[in-house]
Order: sequence, then C-alpha cells, then structure tokens
Amino acid sequence: MHRIQSQLLIGGILLALAGGTWSQGYPARTIRVIVPYPAGGGADFVARIFARSLSESLAQQFVVDNRGGANGNVGSEIAAKSVPDGYTVLVTASTNLTINPSLYRKMPFDVQRDLVTVSVLATQPTILVVHPTLPVDSVKQLVALAKARPGQLNFGSAGAGSSGHLAAELFKMIAGVDIVHVPYKGTGPATADLLGGQIPLMFNNLPPSLPLVKAGKLRALAITGEARSPAAANLPTMAEAGFAGVVMTLWNGMLVPAGTPADIVAKLNAEIIRAGKLPELRDRLAAEGTEAHTTTPLQMTEMMKTETVKWAKVVKAANIAVE
Repeated sequence: MHRIQSQLLIGGILLALAGGTWSQGYPARTIRVIVPYPAGGGADFVARIFARSLSESLAQQFVVDNRGGANGNVGSEIAAKSVPDGYTVLVTASTNLTINPSLYRKMPFDVQRDLVTVSVLATQPTILVVHPTLPVDSVKQLVALAKARPGQLNFGSAGAGSSGHLAAELFKMIAGVDIVHVPYKGTGPATADLLGGQIPLMFNNLPPSLPLVKAGKLRALAITGEARSPAAANLPTMAEAGFAGVVMTLWNGMLVPAGTPADIVAKLNAEIIRAGKLPELRDRLAAEGTEAHTTTPLQMTEMMKTETVKWAKVVKAANIAVE
C-alpha cells in the first residue's frame, strides 16, 4: 500500500512538473490557424501576416484554414471544441467575440468559457462615408440634414449586426437622428449601391474605403477610432467632429481552446508581441489601413468584457436579433 501511494505521489509530481514545461518542445508540428471568415477579408489578411512571421520565428508552419459562416460563429465553434494542445488557434474579429453573444439568440459556444485569449493582433476604425451628391461636408452637417429629413436618409451595411450596422446605431443614439438601415449580404454589395447613389451613407471598413475616397468616388466625414488613423490623418475622429462616444474600433485577436497549457499561451503571446514590433510587418498592415496592436492575454480579456457590455446595450436599444 505504501509503495502504491509513493508511486501515485511521484506520478502526481511528475505530471505537475510536466504541466509547466509543455512549451519547451512546442511547436513540434504544423499549427492550424482557423479564420472564421472567407479568404480575402480583414481577419484573413491579418492572420496571414502574423502566420508568416510566427512560422519563421517558431520554425513550424502556421497554416490558415478559412471556415466562414454565421458572422464567424461556425469557425469559432470548431476552434473552441478542438483539442487544447496549442496546435489549433483562432484568429477572429472583435465583432465575433463582443457583438455576436448579444446578437444571436443561441450561440453554439461560450466565448468566455470555451476560449482563452492570447493577444490582440491589429486594430482599425470604421469610417463614415457619403455619396458625393449628398450636400454635407461634415458630421454636424449630416446630423442637421438628417434631423431636417427624419426617416428619409438610408444607410447601408454588410448585414444586420455587422460592425457598420452597430456603428450607425450607436451614432443614431448619440446624435439623436432617425436614419434607416438597409442591410446587404456583404460589404461589397453595400459599397456598390453607395457608389451608385442608391444609398447616401455608410459606416464602412477603413481599408476598402480609402481608395474610393482618394479617387473622389466617396466623401469621408470622420472615423470612429479613439484617435486619428495614420492611414487617414486628415480625417477627424467622431469625437473631434462633435460626437464623443461614437467609437467603433475593430480589432483582430488570437485565441485558443480552453484548457490549452498556460505556458503555450505565454509562448504564443511572446512571439506575437515580438512580431508586432517588426517594421516590415507593421508597414504591411499600415498599407491596408490597419495598425499592429498587441496585448497581454489579460488585456485582451478585459477589452472583450468591456466591449461585450457596450454592444449589448446597443443591440438591445436597436432591437437587433439574428436567429
């Protein structure tokens, strides 16, 4: 009996020691990077930039696997239910983590229970753009026009509950205007109708909008970040334009399934922070209107919690729901 107890005690000690040394041989094989959106989007772009850098620094391939559907829920569920060994990671958008829990009546996974944060990777604001024929040159002029014509101005979005939709609903609440939502099946169709003048305004992602603004096809009024964007330094923030509180900062982050060893999380975090400081990586992101922005796991967790509360209020006030 004493021998069995001793063996169990030694075994427990060895397991405890092993639990703290998972990362010494990690990674030993290819890492799957699930992106819960189609290829070519913002999260996919950021994921591939960081995957390339991590592949080089850790001498193992980080391979992007696009699993789109349900505003990111399909791929995120796959990641959340994967083996928590560090060989499956998720790179997703903040909207998937902070808006979807309030937007969907039934989530297929619990963001805070089933996933562990590693780091934020990059950030970008949305941009308020209007068709050039709309007789406004500032946000205040737009608000004045909207108040003079309540319910007559439409705004487009990539769909109900999208970042552009929520940014506009927040704007409506703070500015006290009545503008009407026209949901589309994606950013592309919404932008096409904005360019064609079928809708007069839109809160859109910054990277695809900037070339259209520079070409004179759209007029930009402001961005929704807390500070001006280096990619559009001449544009005021919504706060500078007179509407403090209209803040929609999109970000992409990496998470892993709950139960992933803490030292593997720490190793991934350290490598992401290192990559985020590389001039070439920062320049590639900046060229697309995106800024490298890395954090500790705790900082990312706090960002998620704060924004989840914020957007839950907007979703409830606007009475938005997706089955």
